Amino acid sequence: MSKSFNAVLTLTLLAALGSAHATSYPLTVTDDLGREVTLQSEPIRIVAMLPSHTETLFAIGAGGKLVGVDVYSTYPAAATAKLPKVGSGFEPNIEAIVALKPDLVLADESSSSRLTERLQEAGLTVYGGTAQTFNETFEKIAVLGKLTNHETDATKLVTSMRREINTLQASVASLPKVSTYYEIDPTPYAAGPTSFIGALISKAGGVNILPPSLGDFPKISPELVVKSNPQVIVGAKLADVKARSGWNSLRAVQGSRVYQPSKEQDDALSRPGPRLPEALRALIEFLHPGALK
Repeated sequence: MSKSFNAVLTLTLLAALGSAHATSYPLTVTDDLGREVTLQSEPIRIVAMLPSHTETLFAIGAGGKLVGVDVYSTYPAAATAKLPKVGSGFEPNIEAIVALKPDLVLADESSSSRLTERLQEAGLTVYGGTAQTFNETFEKIAVLGKLTNHETDATKLVTSMRREINTLQASVASLPKVSTYYEIDPTPYAAGPTSFIGALISKAGGVNILPPSLGDFPKISPELVVKSNPQVIVGAKLADVKARSGWNSLRAVQGSRVYQPSKEQDDALSRPGPRLPEALRALIEFLHPGALK
């Protein structure tokens, strides 16, 4: 079953959640790897191997079900600090995960780490999937609400997030658009317009310099950035950008409009989850300083 078809199914699910009271088990869903995942009963011991899943569970009131998280799950700080850390998606501690005896593990759909496959081979129930686009963020919240019997809470969260995002977007709708380059790392990997970060850039009043054809998070040629000459660069330090060949003359550099997000801002911007409104707020501050005052 294709991921796009799953998205349609999930959106339908989200629309129906408002009238739902409780999830019926056994429950079978299809994850992003096309696998049918069946829960015989409501999960009470969950391990989350992605920060976005961890944050979502806490935001919908299911954080108390977590018995372990990945090393990058740091929010909410007080709650995640108390949970056992079981490695990361690419360097998981399989023995530690199995020892926690989870009845559900939330992982991603990456085939490079084989995490979902390895955990399944260990006899665990694993849902493999994460959001890559803006709309998929809300779809995954709906799925986690369904899996954990927190459907109504998931609906409330999505409604609240969309309301805040719409309000923030409206605050800059009449301002001039700002050409923007968002750097994921200096390799350089960047955020394309079809990614969830790309959607937030658009809502913040920006125009992504990357063409959609390159994908969500492509590795690009530095010459593309030089040729596009963005007004704003997000995700890099001004001193580092100045040292790159041909970049010193960019409008963003000349105007000192190169922004390195704070740790908290970077977490919100890099995790497709409940803090999307915070991520959008940060981007508006970069692209349109003073617009939210």
